[in-house]
Amino acid sequence: MPTATDLIPLAEAWLADDPDQQTRDELTALIEAARSSDGPALAELADRFSGLLEFGTAGLRGALGAGPNRMNRVVVIRTAAGLTAYLKEQVNAAPTVVIGFDARHNSDVFARDTAAVVTAAGGRALVLPRPLPTPVLAFAIGHLGADAGVMVTASHNPPQDNGYKVYLGDGSQIVPPADSDIAAHIGAVATATEVTLAASGWETLDDRLVERYVEAASAVVSPDSPRELSVVHTALHGVGSDTVLAAFAAAGFPAPQTVLTQSAPDPEFPTVSFPNPEEPGAIDAALAQADTVQPDVVLANDPDADRCAVAVPGPDGWRMLRGDEVGALLGQHILNRGVDPSGERTVLARSIVSSRLLGAMARAAGLPAQETLTGFKWIGRVPGLRFGYEEALGYCVDPATVPDKDGITAALLVAELAATLKQEGRTLQDLLDDLALTHGVHQTDAFSVRVEDLRMIAPVLQRLRSHPPAELGGVAVASLEDLAEGADGLPPTEGLRYLLADDTRVIVRPSGTEPKLKVYLEAIVPVEGEDLAAARSEAGRRLSAVRATMEDLTRA
Repeated sequence: MPTATDLIPLAEAWLADDPDQQTRDELTALIEAARSSDGPALAELADRFSGLLEFGTAGLRGALGAGPNRMNRVVVIRTAAGLTAYLKEQVNAAPTVVIGFDARHNSDVFARDTAAVVTAAGGRALVLPRPLPTPVLAFAIGHLGADAGVMVTASHNPPQDNGYKVYLGDGSQIVPPADSDIAAHIGAVATATEVTLAASGWETLDDRLVERYVEAASAVVSPDSPRELSVVHTALHGVGSDTVLAAFAAAGFPAPQTVLTQSAPDPEFPTVSFPNPEEPGAIDAALAQADTVQPDVVLANDPDADRCAVAVPGPDGWRMLRGDEVGALLGQHILNRGVDPSGERTVLARSIVSSRLLGAMARAAGLPAQETLTGFKWIGRVPGLRFGYEEALGYCVDPATVPDKDGITAALLVAELAATLKQEGRTLQDLLDDLALTHGVHQTDAFSVRVEDLRMIAPVLQRLRSHPPAELGGVAVASLEDLAEGADGLPPTEGLRYLLADDTRVIVRPSGTEPKLKVYLEAIVPVEGEDLAAARSEAGRRLSAVRATMEDLTRA
């Protein structure tokens, strides 16, 4: 570990460049503690100065605090300056950048700093009127004809984090080589002090933009489809509640019953240990309310409302649907609604870690299907995209308007599907059963290996590469693809994909947003004689066996 002699000069130089009193005080205290041979303080300094927070295809994301490996005003100012320089060089000499922010700690500060940098550099900065969902920002880029967009959010990360998500003028998140080109421009900005910040001159948008988004979102449902449905909704202390209520009202649905303890934005996320609807316990408050009021469906958004979770009643109580199940339901609903009137949007797309069921559904309907790398930066760019999803609760149901995941329009389409089925005396689970009977059971599972240091992930992947298993869960490995070398025409990405002799699929890859290694599993079992229970039981058995093996193989 670096010594105090190594670290303190770096920290003092950073201190001189920091315009924020709070992080200056924090860093000053750390420096004094490190000078006193305080081991934990020295280790903390070493982590904060281990390198610049990496800018990639997810933009920036990290813990708040002083230092180059944290989210703070210095990092944001330098990032905004690099982004603006890139835009001026590659896109427009006077770029228009629309800027949104959520309700996390310092999101408004980072948005204001970005606007100040863009304005001072001769660009036009348009700032959303208040903390709003990420889909509103993604919509605003196209609606306002902006050259780029910035959303200050850490999505579903823990309370201590924040992030900086960048979109280009097509409304999609950045992909290579734009990410590395922007990173190079950021690297050329040595200090925040050298960046000019305007004291004023940017534009703060008004609620007409939000109204236009709500109008567009409500149009995803058919005007003559059923509306009789009861919904419990939670925003998980994020910024989605007001916009969801407005969209449901504009679409003609009864108002969802909100989980009041989680409806107001709160950067501390006090009622959940981890504000991600995928995490165990995150939507317990919504399910408890559902036990009392007995709605038709429970809907949950993550804190920036670009993801949507769905829970349904069953014989053993409420069950949260997997992202792959919701993806299949939405895909079938869109197929049931018929062809795109323009004839231009026909492609059903999914990420490589999502279920192969959507591909089977597309083939049965005579439509093209496409598999992309993980993330809506790839899905949203698919030519002719009609519907795209990834298993991590992300769904793009209106790509012409928002070519990104949108938890609000997804919630509306789930509501329309549930109301349509209810009118027929059926449920979402009934439709899932139909899909399994038609295409076979496509059962999925996933688990994560969390690490304290991202550097712990590479040795696990290297071990899997150097000693590839011949079988997983007692079934022979039929093929192994190193995704880092590219596969099926996809760009290279870190990860491994196994296909077993019984068609079970396993993918291992590092998370793009969190310090963890993720493992995705899928078993496909045909249904014999309509014995759906037997097929699901067999799929569950296969997944359990493979998961046990993979848990052993991926220990960090």
